[in-house]
Amino acid sequence: FFEIFSGIDIEHLSTAAAESVEIDDIARRALHVRSMIQRTQESLRAVDKCEKPVIAAIHGYCIGAGIDLSACCDIRYSSRDTTFSIKEVDIGLAADVGSLQILPKSITDHGLFRELVFTSRTFDTNEAQQIGLISRVFDTREALLDAAISLASVIAHKSPIAVQGSKINLNYARDHTVDDNFTFVRTWNSAMLLTEDIVKNLMTTSVSIEKSKL
Repeated sequence: FFEIFSGIDIEHLSTAAAESVEIDDIARRALHVRSMIQRTQESLRAVDKCEKPVIAAIHGYCIGAGIDLSACCDIRYSSRDTTFSIKEVDIGLAADVGSLQILPKSITDHGLFRELVFTSRTFDTNEAQQIGLISRVFDTREALLDAAISLASVIAHKSPIAVQGSKINLNYARDHTVDDNFTFVRTWNSAMLLTEDIVKNLMTTSVSIEKSKL
């Protein structure tokens, strides 16, 4: 899981900006900046594309790129004292590595989400839950980390065929039509249904049911 408590490295941004300024030709400068943005996007999208579930444990300050990174995670927990801000508008740009590209697919209150994007104002865990940015809130950082690790342990004990297949299909469903999703999962499960995990899990379930009757 990821422990998120900050945002992008400002020094890195300053260095990258200085490098681009040294390029005289405007078109070449644009290509350089485009390449820089792409590298940053790919580094965060690697989390979204990871075939294993990724849990974000957010505490302290989650600013700008911190929200971008959390957007790429599958499950987002937070401590109650966390302060959030989609900060890019204050800097003078549109968020380009997750917040505006992935979060709108899962946000529950789009009006409030747009307000937070347009104003860059800080918001607390109550509003973060209201828009669907986080799913659970814990009183302390320690409780947050314990819950995230416990959840990771529960998931890790499930069939990797089932868990990874579920994430792959969830991400595919997010980005495709319903008909495409049914076609994809049909093809996917035509191979995955052959796993021995199904037989083992059914046998375990049957044994548990029989024991409960005793």
